[in-house]
Amino acid sequence: MEALLQLKGIDKAFPGVKALSGASLNVYPGRVMALVGENGAGKSTMMKVLTGIYSRDAGSLLWLGKETTFNGPKSSQEAGIGIIHQELNLIPQLTIAENIFLRS
Repeated sequence: MEALLQLKGIDKAFPGVKALSGASLNVYPGRVMALVGENGAGKSTMMKVLTGIYSRDAGSLLWLGKETTFNGPKSSQEAGIGIIHQELNLIPQLTIAENIFLRS
């Protein structure tokens, strides 16, 4: 089965901090995945690189088998990729699904 999404050898540094060094991730259709790690491990940075919030310093991103660069959340959402940040503020009058898709 071919991966829908591949991040290969992703590097991202900020002044004084190497946030990602050779990070890789494959996402396959029909599977539920979790990106788990300690605080400061680079999980949020990887997702921000994926969605174009941050540019990557090195590495490649393949979406549906093609090298891709997203220029921001709008372009990643147009491709069908979105993230929900952990600082999510819920609207109590809406269902869980409505809260999720409100941010899409």
